[in-house]
Amino acid sequence: KKIVLAILLIILLLMVYIWRSGFIERQMNPLEYEELIYKYSEKYGLDPYLVMAFIRTESSFRHDAVSPAGAKGLMQLTDATARQGAEKLGIENFSPEMLFEPEINIHLGTWYLKWLLEQFDHNEEVAFAAYNAGIGKVRSWLSNKEYSRDGINLDYIPYEETRNFVERV
Repeated sequence: KKIVLAILLIILLLMVYIWRSGFIERQMNPLEYEELIYKYSEKYGLDPYLVMAFIRTESSFRHDAVSPAGAKGLMQLTDATARQGAEKLGIENFSPEMLFEPEINIHLGTWYLKWLLEQFDHNEEVAFAAYNAGIGKVRSWLSNKEYSRDGINLDYIPYEETRNFVERV
């Protein structure tokens, strides 16, 4: 009985130490990329907290994240999207492995988010859905009366993953 109490006390002390050290807070709100987020948010006229929400939702701030679909890095960009952005931005000798570099990933991700917002007249819900499901898929939803009555707004997002993504962001 004393051993169990001693173990529980040790666990409690460890939990208090971890909490007070700020470890949990740093894991939940990593500021490691704050400077890059502010730099590229300002460059593309985006709210830095929106960019942070994208990064948290997409990768939980893991620069080495890879999705089952092959999207890479902090902002989970596909190779094709990243190549398109790198070409438009003049990033020379781009390779998909560069998506694991936080600066390249945040630069391309913020550019792409801004581009999508412009494509959909700054309709955030539609642009966020396009970020997740792809611009072609979202355009097809907008042209379908089952998902969009007016062709501008989405009344219903048929992909559960995309619905959840938009809500989380």
